[in-house]
Amino acid sequence: MLHEERHLAARDGVQLYAQCWLPDGPAKANLAVVHGIGEHSGRYANFGAWFAPKGYAVHALDCRGHGRSEGRRGHIQHWMDFREDTRALLASASAHTPDVPTFLVGHSLGGLIVLDYGLHAGEAPAGVIASGPALATGEGVPSFLLFLSRILSAITPKVRMHNQLDLTGLSRDDAVVRAYQADPLVHDFVTPRLAAELQRVMQQTLAHASEWPADLPLLIVHGAADILCPPYASERFYAGAGARDKTRYVYPEFRHEVFNEIGRERVLQDVEDWLAAHL
Repeated sequence: MLHEERHLAARDGVQLYAQCWLPDGPAKANLAVVHGIGEHSGRYANFGAWFAPKGYAVHALDCRGHGRSEGRRGHIQHWMDFREDTRALLASASAHTPDVPTFLVGHSLGGLIVLDYGLHAGEAPAGVIASGPALATGEGVPSFLLFLSRILSAITPKVRMHNQLDLTGLSRDDAVVRAYQADPLVHDFVTPRLAAELQRVMQQTLAHASEWPADLPLLIVHGAADILCPPYASERFYAGAGARDKTRYVYPEFRHEVFNEIGRERVLQDVEDWLAAHL
């Protein structure tokens, strides 16, 4: 397995950090990975280590305002920033490893980003995989904070607030939680503009699930015990999605980060089998 790092130029000039885990031989497909809120692409090294030896080129992005990418921590001006940055990631993956299909993978906030991309992108990837997509507000997020974020988005959109995540909801694996807490590239910031845009796109994505392209394959994986992004919302999206080819797996007792859970091998194998069936 090979590892490479590079930078992508976003549409507005922001420099985005990206890294990839590559097979030693020819790749049979690209997997373009978008991470969750507050984290970064480096937390998907285990995902790359699973798929690269099996012939997949795994390309992961640090979203703007996250990790090693430029931008104010936890802030975007408009949701279109995420959509266009995802487009840049897909283009970079296809250019780096051409002539193979490219699948779009996203977790949590990234899960919402890839579902939104599938609904609006135009030039679709070969398939979309959403892990614990953020389609509804989880437990522990005060309603007053959500209300306040909508007001402050118009007044002071860039002020930083803490995201109030209950980190015990990440995984039953204590080592995963401790590593998250100790990771210097992880942050817990969110600005009112990002919070307001997140709520807006959650609602829009659920409302327009039926407009999902019929010929765009969709896979959703979700932990049944996910308190951060409740699984009932992805069930609702899945039920309404217009895809002819759609699959949803729910894992009993699994919390939010199904790729970092105890028993993660089951999830990774399910994703691998789904990919193999769509090559």
